Amino acid sequence: MMPSARFPDLDGASVLITGGGSGIGAALTEGFALQGCKVAFIDIAEAQSLALCDRVEKAAGKRPLFLSADLRDVEALRDAAAKAAAAHGPVTVLVNNAALDTRHAAEEVTVEFWDDNQSINLRPHFFTAQAVAAGMKDAGGGSIINFTSTSFLINHPDMPSYTAAKAGIIGLTKGLAGRLGKDGIRVNAVAPGWVITERQRELWVTDEALAAHVAKQCIKEVMQPDDMVGTCLFLASDASRMLTAQTLIVDGGYL
Repeated sequence: MMPSARFPDLDGASVLITGGGSGIGAALTEGFALQGCKVAFIDIAEAQSLALCDRVEKAAGKRPLFLSADLRDVEALRDAAAKAAAAHGPVTVLVNNAALDTRHAAEEVTVEFWDDNQSINLRPHFFTAQAVAAGMKDAGGGSIINFTSTSFLINHPDMPSYTAAKAGIIGLTKGLAGRLGKDGIRVNAVAPGWVITERQRELWVTDEALAAHVAKQCIKEVMQPDDMVGTCLFLASDASRMLTAQTLIVDGGYL
């Protein structure tokens, strides 16, 4: 369920979301559009993204701008960020959401796999932030929201490159916050727990595993993609104007 709260300062804001075509990203695309934002999102899945645009336009009355790009291609990423700014004005809210949580055994990881995995799960966070920072400064400030994960905090054994990237996002967030704060740019991270997206259901969710996980949460409900929206709206809004270099764990109280 989308949050009921309204953030008037976000009305008309230029928002860029990576991986905004599915899962948590799709919920964020819709959630920011419902706030009246001008939303652009980067994704690689065209058919799915265009269907999302149709759905969000119907719900919010504003059509998001879909930008097709592979985040592993830094020049394509920079070009997409420039197109978002050209269409909607300087990006003042960036949500680095894209990720790929492919399972992999430590003993089978090659150099090529490691580099490719990092080029999806960590590297784009920096280069997208770099691409929009000057525009944010000229606009008088902005908010960068980096998605990490609780997976590295619970010692997840089956994706060491991914968890390394997610831990690295915390360091990147703090370093960028220190660098960009003088320009009125806040940088924070969001660490979701187990959010049950379609991908999770298709690949890893079983009734037994999900019940066991929810039993360890303080809030005994399955987390959905919409549950990440309110936190990001708050971090994007001037309601959190003095909050930076922080990581907000949204996991129903599992940790």
